[in-house]
Amino acid sequence: MKLVNMKKMLAKAYKEKYAIPHININNLEWAKITLLTAEECKSPIIVAFSPKTIEYVGGYHVAAWLIKNLIWDLNISVPVALHLDHGNYDECLKAIEAGFSSIMYDGSCEEFKINCKNTKALSEIAKKNYVSLEVEIGKIGGCEDNKFVQGAISNLEEVKEISKLDICCLAIGINNFHGEYPKDWNGLDFELLKKINAAINLPLVLHGGSQIPEEQIIKSIGFGISKININTELQIVYANALKEYMEINNLDENRNYDPRKINKFAMQKMKEVLIEKFKVFNSINKAK
Repeated sequence: MKLVNMKKMLAKAYKEKYAIPHININNLEWAKITLLTAEECKSPIIVAFSPKTIEYVGGYHVAAWLIKNLIWDLNISVPVALHLDHGNYDECLKAIEAGFSSIMYDGSCEEFKINCKNTKALSEIAKKNYVSLEVEIGKIGGCEDNKFVQGAISNLEEVKEISKLDICCLAIGINNFHGEYPKDWNGLDFELLKKINAAINLPLVLHGGSQIPEEQIIKSIGFGISKININTELQIVYANALKEYMEINNLDENRNYDPRKINKFAMQKMKEVLIEKFKVFNSINKAK
């Protein structure tokens, strides 16, 4: 199965009111368990790398070929999109050149005119390369690549204007956060979400999907959220699994120090969370 872009999978999800899981990949094990779980659940999947993670794993081509080769050798049959998460203009071009099937241009910190200008240019390049394009209006708050950023609620008029460009989906700010949510968080802004969905009729993206209560996730899908990004929650599960493994195993016995044993234990914990997310997103069996 070859990589696909997000256009058809998100259009179908938007129409049928479910969400495609977007899983940020942090290493080989992360990619492997994500693809295998998606295959087991027959769920379409978006595997994503941030620019910082691409630097960590060794480069854009390393990331691209890691996913392509896993799809081949693991006999993955469900639709898989390889996505660049929160890239600037140049990073998006690098991802396209390396063979990514989808990109997110994050121009939310730029002046709106610059955001639109770059979105239009990238849209033309992406279309020529059969690559899908996600853009953002309203900077998502929270911790992103070790930097705390203050969030911004999406401006409805800007949402309407940028949606006229040839984009696949739109990431919006509706009081959602990257990373762990503040203790005094008062939930998603569903009134704004309803207005945006009614105004543009385009698949919408919920960044910071970790730790949002299940009932709010389900409600948001009903109002146009078709792609939900998950990273922090899996990182926490992974870290806790490593801690648990160290506590219950003597590393001096039975080669318990073998990283393959350690990661196998952690990946099983991650799989349980992935399956639960797929259930909540209602994406199970949507690849059939």
